[in-house]
Amino acid sequence: MDNKYAGMTVNERLYVSSLMSEFVEAVDKKDAEKVRFILERVELTEESIKPILEKLGL
Repeated sequence: MDNKYAGMTVNERLYVSSLMSEFVEAVDKKDAEKVRFILERVELTEESIKPILEKLGL
């Protein structure tokens, strides 16, 4: 499976997938499950998602 987001930062992935505002809203609401779901949609691995959630305090 090709990763269509290869070489992109998390912010770039969120922007090109039109998920940035949804992500910001989920972070503001402290909705860890939704944040995780969005990060999975932009093809981040669990190894990448976990530290992001920790940094966000989720």
